[in-house]
Amino acid sequence: MLSIENLQFGYDKNYNVLENVSLNVGKGELFGIFGPNGTGKSTLFKCIIGFLKPKKGSIYINDTDLLNLPTEEIAKLISYVPQEHKPPFPYLVKDIVLMGRTPHLGGVFGPGENDLKKASEALSTIGVEHLANRPYTDLSGGQRQLVLLARALSQETKIMILDEPTSALDFKNQVKIWNILKKLTQKGISVIVSVHDPNHMLWYCDNIAILNKGKILATGKPEKILTENILNELYGEICDIKEYGDLKFVIPKIIFD
Repeated sequence: MLSIENLQFGYDKNYNVLENVSLNVGKGELFGIFGPNGTGKSTLFKCIIGFLKPKKGSIYINDTDLLNLPTEEIAKLISYVPQEHKPPFPYLVKDIVLMGRTPHLGGVFGPGENDLKKASEALSTIGVEHLANRPYTDLSGGQRQLVLLARALSQETKIMILDEPTSALDFKNQVKIWNILKKLTQKGISVIVSVHDPNHMLWYCDNIAILNKGKILATGKPEKILTENILNELYGEICDIKEYGDLKFVIPKIIFD
């Protein structure tokens, strides 16, 4: 579905934020990008959606070369959910979600019946239809994240990218977001998400890429490639990997002075 080969990006010619990044994401796959802060995850996403132009490399969706497409055409193929979104105007939730239809609008007549229907369906699928007439700026962080997810869903793309979607959410909303993402993949949507919690990666992602200092350390099944050696390289010796039945999880090393 999505193929990235030898991607390189830097803000100046003397330093690269991303170095020869290659990965493949299949149809209906929940793919996690895992790594420390400042390692290039958000930069990679911005390259994929056309906000940044790589120095070299290729990005394809099937046979379509994304690097030769304008941003408005990429928006028909990929939807993007940022870490946080605070518009200056108190748009109603239903209008925020309807904005996801923008890539499909033509002419000067604005959204039609089908666009309104798709936005309404997205609100219902994500479970926030009861918020439709509330100002987006009045919502909690968790509610706003769900609304942004509904907006991306109304965009009707085959690939959805989410940048740290659960970083500011309480435990209940974290679980809710991950369960929704799993359900979306069952509909054939490929979901790419940056992950900070290694347990979320282990429990929810089909495949992952571990990114550190702009380079891919490993790609594959999380339960196979996430090892204590990898975690030590990323963060130092601060955690252990344990198993409970078929479940694998990461726990911190708690040291009392």
